[in-house]
Amino acid sequence: MRRTVVGMLALLIVSTVLVFSTQGSWAADFTLTSPTVENGGTLADAHLFKGFGCSGDNVSPALSWSNPPSGTKSFALMVYDPDAPTGSGWWHWVVFNIPASVYELAEGAGNPGGTLPAGAVQSRTDFGSPGYGGACPPKGHGAHHYIFTVYALDVEKIDLGPESSAAMVGFYLNAHTLGKASLTATYGR
Repeated sequence: MRRTVVGMLALLIVSTVLVFSTQGSWAADFTLTSPTVENGGTLADAHLFKGFGCSGDNVSPALSWSNPPSGTKSFALMVYDPDAPTGSGWWHWVVFNIPASVYELAEGAGNPGGTLPAGAVQSRTDFGSPGYGGACPPKGHGAHHYIFTVYALDVEKIDLGPESSAAMVGFYLNAHTLGKASLTATYGR
């Protein structure tokens, strides 16, 4: 009897380890890519801000992701510059409530007239309004890092609107993230 209990306990432990290690590797396979932004590369003029002395086209890049964690019910996307001289960085793009069936955003999706998936919400960036705001670091400040991150969430919807700050959206994302994938590009002037 004792051998049976010990054997069952060992089987339970091995099964639990396998389940958690499989989930971890599934999440580790979650990737974000772009045909217009190279991970580790420099942002193209198309994705730079138009204003504040910058003369880019301010077009949001095309992005796609694959292999989200099991149980994903929606996605969110945020673009952040940790090098901005604000003490808290700079949020360039915030999108949430992207349906779990969607695995890409087309180039220009974050611009006025752009096509976001039904139900997706863009909220306020540090430029003061919803939508994509490209890179435009201060002159002579060196290269800044622009971190594009897609979040796989355990909820279908975050009950926030377009007036919500990036910090508020981030609070909800941290409470509901199953996994995330990032790519980083740089730009300086």
